[in-house]
Amino acid sequence: MTPVRGLTVLPSGRPGRGRLYVNLPDGQAVAWYDRQANRISLLAEQHREAVLAALRPYLTGAWTVGPPPVPTRAELRRLTLPPDEDLAPNRPGETLLGELAHGSAGTRTRHRLRQELMAQQRTGELLDTLEADGWRVLHCIPLRALGRLDHLLIGPGGIFCIRSVPGRRQRAVVRDLLLGVGRADPRPDPRWIRRAASAATRALGAPATPSLALVDASRVEVAPTVRDIRVLEPETALSLIHT
Repeated sequence: MTPVRGLTVLPSGRPGRGRLYVNLPDGQAVAWYDRQANRISLLAEQHREAVLAALRPYLTGAWTVGPPPVPTRAELRRLTLPPDEDLAPNRPGETLLGELAHGSAGTRTRHRLRQELMAQQRTGELLDTLEADGWRVLHCIPLRALGRLDHLLIGPGGIFCIRSVPGRRQRAVVRDLLLGVGRADPRPDPRWIRRAASAATRALGAPATPSLALVDASRVEVAPTVRDIRVLEPETALSLIHT
């Protein structure tokens, strides 16, 4: 671990062959250096000089620096369970739409599904507007042994794995392991989205940021110990992702 101007350089993979990740003090990755390709993938342009200073002892030959490459179709496909499934047509909440249309769930369960569908649709609509700025958005992605990821956002600012949570116009509290909304039983969303982001990181070969989108919460509170999860609200989601 090598701290330089508040940044740390952490190795990953085989010694001398894997990538070097440059992280902020809170653990968020801002760049990585692929030693085989001799390329620095920069996630945050405002940290360019500090990133280069942190990596300078490790750079060799004629290296290049730029935004991370967009994952290929093959890399994206490794996220899925069925290898021939085309993710592009999936709408936000695709699975929930099917459950509501053809399922036989009771009234309370259908009400909960409708709330979750609304949250995914609202988040998805906001994320779709980013495609004009060079982002790629996929919805309702099957992950091995984890179920389905609501949204995967890939673009100039990095990769974001996003789970949408209905706030139901109540106070939402995000803690290390659980998320509470109003008086309802706490949900394990923080743990789940971390596992989903780890799976995406392994599949895509690039760090994916775990993110929770709180939709229609009256107030959102985040415990100070929650530093690795990006918490988004519809009013601020787009500006936060641009940071």
